[in-house]
Amino acid sequence: QVQLVESGGGLVQAGGSLRLSCAASRRTLTMGWFRQAPGKEREFLASTSWSGGSTTYADSVKGRFTISRDNAKNTVYLQMNSLKPEDTAVYYCAASENIGYSDSVRFRYGYAYWGQGTQVTVSS
Repeated sequence: QVQLVESGGGLVQAGGSLRLSCAASRRTLTMGWFRQAPGKEREFLASTSWSGGSTTYADSVKGRFTISRDNAKNTVYLQMNSLKPEDTAVYYCAASENIGYSDSVRFRYGYAYWGQGTQVTVSS
């Protein structure tokens, strides 16, 4: 079992930045970030392999969001820049039990553990 705790959400103006953190209770393999806005499906944002050497981004956030990790702290981050009102959602981190890095990182089924989420609200 892995417990994941997100932090760093809040209210920010359009064009601003936030950095989300996800602390894991133990070492993890592939990690990902998703978000879910009211009335919408949970959406993949970004993922990183255990080493950080492989990363994947959704087109909607490529160039604005950056995923990184600090394995010494069992923590993964999501730096979010140039935020837009449409980025408003609950943001979730997720941990995979899969060894190796594949296209499954883009889908919810690729992850075994989820955090409780942190709210991000971007005002116009």
